[in-house]
Parts: sequence; C-alpha cells; structure tokens
Amino acid sequence: MDKRTKWISGRGPRRCKTGSALFAALVAAGVISAQPVIAKEAPKAAADPAAATAPLRGPSCTGEVREGANVVVPVGKSTLVPLDEPTRARSIGNPVVAQATLVSPRTLYIVGMSVGTTNMIIQGRSGTCQMIDVMVGIDAEGLQHTLNQLMPNERGIRVSSAAGNLVLSGNVSSAPVAQQVMEIATSYAAAQPTKQSQSSSSNAGGATSSQQFSSSGGTAGVLNMMTVDSPQQVMLEVKVAEVAKTAINQLGSSLNLQGGFGSWTGALVSSLLTGAQTVIAGSKANHLPFSGAIDAQKTDELTKILAEPNLVTVSGQEASFLAGGRVFIPIPQSNSGGGTTITLQEEEFGVGLKFTPTVLANGRINLKVAPEVSELSPTGVAVSAAGTSTTAILPLITTRRAATTVQMNDGESFAIGGLIGNNITGTLKAFPGLGEVPVIGALLRSTNFQQDRTELVFIVTPHLVKPLANSNVPLPTDSFTQPSDADIYATGDMEGRGAKRRMAPATAPGASVAPASPLTPSLAAPANTATPPSVPPSSANTQPSAAVAPRETESTSSTQPPSPAVVQPVPKNDITAAALPRSESGGPTAPQASQPAPAAQSPSKDAAAIEDDAARIARIERTAARLDAAQKQSELAMSKESNDSAKQ
Repeated sequence: MDKRTKWISGRGPRRCKTGSALFAALVAAGVISAQPVIAKEAPKAAADPAAATAPLRGPSCTGEVREGANVVVPVGKSTLVPLDEPTRARSIGNPVVAQATLVSPRTLYIVGMSVGTTNMIIQGRSGTCQMIDVMVGIDAEGLQHTLNQLMPNERGIRVSSAAGNLVLSGNVSSAPVAQQVMEIATSYAAAQPTKQSQSSSSNAGGATSSQQFSSSGGTAGVLNMMTVDSPQQVMLEVKVAEVAKTAINQLGSSLNLQGGFGSWTGALVSSLLTGAQTVIAGSKANHLPFSGAIDAQKTDELTKILAEPNLVTVSGQEASFLAGGRVFIPIPQSNSGGGTTITLQEEEFGVGLKFTPTVLANGRINLKVAPEVSELSPTGVAVSAAGTSTTAILPLITTRRAATTVQMNDGESFAIGGLIGNNITGTLKAFPGLGEVPVIGALLRSTNFQQDRTELVFIVTPHLVKPLANSNVPLPTDSFTQPSDADIYATGDMEGRGAKRRMAPATAPGASVAPASPLTPSLAAPANTATPPSVPPSSANTQPSAAVAPRETESTSSTQPPSPAVVQPVPKNDITAAALPRSESGGPTAPQASQPAPAAQSPSKDAAAIEDDAARIARIERTAARLDAAQKQSELAMSKESNDSAKQ
C-alpha cells in the first residue's frame, strides 16, 4: 500500500495509509477536490485550545525560496495551478481567504472563499520551496463578458477588481454610454458575494458526510476610471426673431357751446376726446361763444427684435447667459407691529439663455433649453395704496420665454416655439342719441381702432465643438484704430483710416519694421539691394500714409514715439530708394535682412492710384495745417486777452 502525505493547517504533516485503487477512485470522482482537508480540519483545530495556542510549523525548506506565480481567483470559483515538481508539503497563510488541495502530485486546486489576499508555500520533493501569491476578488471576467455582449461596439472597456471593488477603465464613445456601463456594473456588483462559507455534517457512525457552500457578504463598489473619446463640448446657437406691428386709426370731434343768461352759464357739448393731437379749432367772441375740435390720427408702429445668443458648455452641465440688466420692484409687506414694510424684489431683463446638453449615441444631442427675451415697458403699471392719494408707477417687464426638451443631430435647427398674435381693439364714444344721427352724428362721436400683430419664433441649433488650435482669434475690436485729428475734422472718420485693415502679427522687440508706403508700386528690386517685407494689399489700400519709422535700439532708457513720416511724391525712377526705411536725417537706411521681392503689379493702375492717394493726402494735410493754425491763433488771442485784463 502506498503512503500519501497530507498537510493539515496548524498541525503539520500526517501519514496515512490508503489503498492505491481507492485513492485513484476518489481523485477521479472529485471527492478530494470538493472536500479540502484544510476546511474539514480547521473547525476542529479552532475548537481545540491547545492546538490554537501551539506554534505553527511549516515545511522545512532547503535553499532559497523561489517566487512563484500570482494567482487571481474570484469568490466562489476555483482554478488549477501547475507545479514544477511533485509536492512534499504545502501550507496556506489565511484559510479564510482561500483553500487549496492537491489533485495530482504536480497540480494544485485553489478555491476562493472571501475577498482578500494570502499566499502559499509549496515544498517540492527536492526540498526547495516555492511562494505563490493568491488574490481573491470580485468576478471581473463575468462583467467583462456581459459588457461585450450588451455593447459590441464598445471594445475599449476594461474590467478589473481591486480590494473587493470593480474597476472600470478604458475608453467609451460618449457620456451616455459611460452612464449605461456604470448602471450595469452597479447591478452586477450588487449580486456578487464577497464571502464563501462551507459547512459539513456527518452521522453518528461517521459512515456518511455532506458539505454545503453558501455565499454572503456586503455589496461591492464600482470605481469609474473610464474616459470619453468623442467631443463633449456643445455650442448652442439661439435665434429669437420677433416682428410687432401696431396700427391705430382714430377719428373724433369735440364741440363746446357756451352762453350767458344772467348768472347762469352752461355747455351744450364738452370735450368728447382727451389727448387730441391733430386739432382743427375755431371760436367766435360773442355772447354765445362756439368752439370745435376735430381729432384725426393714424399711427403705424413697427418693431423688430433679433437676438442671437451663443453659449458653450460640457455635455451634462447647465450653462446660462444674460445680456441685459436688473430692476428692483418694491413689494409691501405687513410687519408684526401692524405697519407696512417695503422690500425690493430683484428682477432681470434682457436676452437670456439656459440650456443643458447631453450627447447621445451616434452624435445626437438632447437639449433642455430655455431662451428668454424681456424688456422694460415704457408705460409701467399705476398702483395706488388704500387710504392714500399717492399713485406709484411700477416697472412692467415684457417677456418672451420658451422652455422645452428636444433631440437633434449636430448642425440641425429646430423651431422650438413661436407666437402669432392678432389683437384688435375698437372704442366708440358718442353723445347719446345724437351720435347716431347721420352726418351730424359724426361730429358728436369719436372712434378709436387699434390692431396689434406679433410674430415670434425661437430657433435653436446645436454644434459639437472643440477648442481652437491657436489663440489668434478675430475680435470685434480689431477693426478699430484711434483716428487722428485729420481723420476727425477733415473726413469725419471716427474709426481711423486703418479701420478695415486686419490686425497684423506682433513684431518682435527690437526688430525693424519696413514702411508700408502706398505711393510706391511693388516692383522687383535690383540684385544688389535688399527689399523690405511686402505689405498686404488691403493694408496698402486702406492706409495710404502709414509709413512706419524704424524703432530705436533697446538700449535707450525711455521709449520715444515714432516720428511722423512726411509723404512726398516719388519719381518713378527712384522706387527702390523710396521703399527703404527713412532715418532721422531723411536718408534711406539699409534693411536688416534680405527679403524676397513681391510680384510686380500693373504700372498703369498703380500710377492712377498713386496720384489719387497723393491728392487726397495733400488735401488732408492742408486742412490739418489750417486747423492747427486756427487753433494757434485762437490760443494767442486768448492769452493776449488774459494779459490785457491782468494789466487793467
């Protein structure tokens, strides 16, 4: 009969004699793998106080302990670990985390019992030992398989376990997909056990025995480390277009007939209309004065409102925008003493926008949008308090607002709201009875007809956007340059002559700038002379006199403003010299670096443009000179008058 060695935790190796045929039959049936000796004997060892206090004895290894494999086992599952040589003895650090047994001399069977980590020492037949680290966690492979089945297009999701929690990593296509993955992982983690318990029972004679396994433990957590690949920033364009038209037709008359009979005075008809604007009146000074007024008015009012607020936010986050103001409305409130306290309630008006975008699958965008356009009414509301004769005018805010939720693709537009209003108001005032008489009744009645028509529409357009690659963004202030005195007084130009010129790139400190003289055509320079950098045609056409003087060296202690360039007609045979920068003495200076010459333009067209620019510049300079002279004469006259008054 063969001898088999079994290691019992805390009690060392034990020799037992079994028949080889019986042992082979038990291994084939899986009884040994299903009933680990460690789990069977652990309760007995815990019940024995002497055994619990006895020192642990492990295998006596010879030589250095070799590092083995790292084994990861889910809770409630098992795995087989191949060994390098037949095993003489084995020990496990924490039987609560995992349990192990041999199914063959070179195969180790490990079962995960609860979440945690432990290790095993395996001693081979040669006496050397091998260390195996065992980590028991949540079943991450099952969740990975579930996600691959439910989301076949999301192959970048990775599931792992750490410290009893599920860890989601990798890339997803959109934020809604990440939310769905989190919901699936949370449901999966709630159903996963964190502890596997085992119980055994046997009859009095010990002939039969049975074992039962049960799962328990708390709910595992889910850690989200996923990143979103697709652009998740949404820009919303909103257009609020409104056209309001008011038509007023008004016709009426007013008669007044007075007479004096002793001490009695009276009026036959008096003032049927109030606030007459168009009046035709006549009177006769006698004992029976008669006066009349005819009011005929026709008014057409047209109002157009177009607001286009744009706003950018991240998917899933709310963004708000307001371009307007705030007004405070007094609100009376009764206090405990029986008096009245006035509090101010803040109200906003203007163009406002609130929206929350959510990027869905396939690029669709879910929008919760609430645009608003409000303004202060010029009329207001008259309010008077009880017991007082004072009337207060409170501000009235006219508001157009829409709030809804829609779904659309990138770049699509949707009219989310609108209004078509047609209000008609008619008023008739007449003298009872006489106002209905033909012909004469028209003089004794007044008619007021008013029609208000309004058309309003809200249109929204979402876009998936990304940040700009560079910071050179056109600004609304780029087209404005400070005008000179000649621009203001001579031409009335308040934006300057370079208003239409694009912003040129900034020049490095200390670098020389070539003048942009429009008086010289851009022709090829001779081979022995270097030409300055070319200027864009738009700059040359819109800024004819902007000749830039060369900068001073950086060693100067104070920054000197550039000296004004004097523009003079240039002969055609001296184009190269005119194209060079001018020094303080007036002579041309050599450029710092050689630049390629620009392409030649049409001589006839350039000559005509040069003559027109020269004539216009000459007129502007003459006007500026006259204005300067007049200003100096005025200053001299004022100083002379002040001196004369001081002498007197």
